[in-house]
Amino acid sequence: MRAFILETIYELSKKPYQRWFKKDSAWDISVSTLLQGYPKNSLGFHLGCFLLKHDFSPQPKLENHDVFHVLTNTGISVPEEIAMQYYLLGNGKRSTYLLSVIFLGTLLYPDKIILFRKAYKKGKAAYSFHQLDYRKLLHKPMLTLRAIFLISPIWK
Repeated sequence: MRAFILETIYELSKKPYQRWFKKDSAWDISVSTLLQGYPKNSLGFHLGCFLLKHDFSPQPKLENHDVFHVLTNTGISVPEEIAMQYYLLGNGKRSTYLLSVIFLGTLLYPDKIILFRKAYKKGKAAYSFHQLDYRKLLHKPMLTLRAIFLISPIWK
């Protein structure tokens, strides 16, 4: 039930958030372009694999969100989504949306607080990466980006 509540809030808020709060321009890129147009070790290729694996397509103006999943090796369950927001909070990201997810997620998933704390600490330990222009970094090796910014997966 708690996952349903958060997923419903997300679906209701996604379009207004994209339209009124996201200033970035959409990447206008397809999964097939990511898979075929980038080297196999690149962030772009790994992003394409993530999207294909979960049967997703890039969401206009929200592409960075999926990049964060790839870089932090975070899954797509509701607790994992909340943990990733804690990771980004630790990394210095601040937004009304992020704080709302953390607030509601913590209220609905108090049993996951150890995971959330761990994710926050990992985000804090990494160099600031949340603000990068990932469209310009899609050709870079993913493991190199993780190493440069000390991004460690939430689950290790």
